[in-house]
Amino acid sequence: MRRRREREEAFKMLYSMDLKDSWEEGDLEDHMDGYVGQVVSGVRSKKEEIDSIIGKYSKDWPLERMAVVDRNILRLAVYEMLHVPDVPPKVAINEAVELAKRYGDRDSYRFINGILDRILKEELGGGDEASR
Repeated sequence: MRRRREREEAFKMLYSMDLKDSWEEGDLEDHMDGYVGQVVSGVRSKKEEIDSIIGKYSKDWPLERMAVVDRNILRLAVYEMLHVPDVPPKVAINEAVELAKRYGDRDSYRFINGILDRILKEELGGGDEASR
């Protein structure tokens, strides 16, 4: 449960940074430690790579047109899937879906699950067992 709370806090920080367009400012990191700091710093440093991957799998929905909530849940999940070895990709996807159910609109979780499932299968070689 601790990791879930930290993930939620990281999402809130990423959401706030996106709204303020403060990706290059370091003041937010002063207030973060542990997993929250790791994820937020990681997403910031890998933002172009992460956004490129998300864009590749959401061809009909450009990142800039996505809801801020959805975009940042996807960023968090893709970072965890690719760069946090102790978080299995399926866990990152399931946690992203739960965040989307809590913070997104009524269809956000389907949208997010679809994109992350494709990333798992095509970028990480996950098989059909990864489908939900």
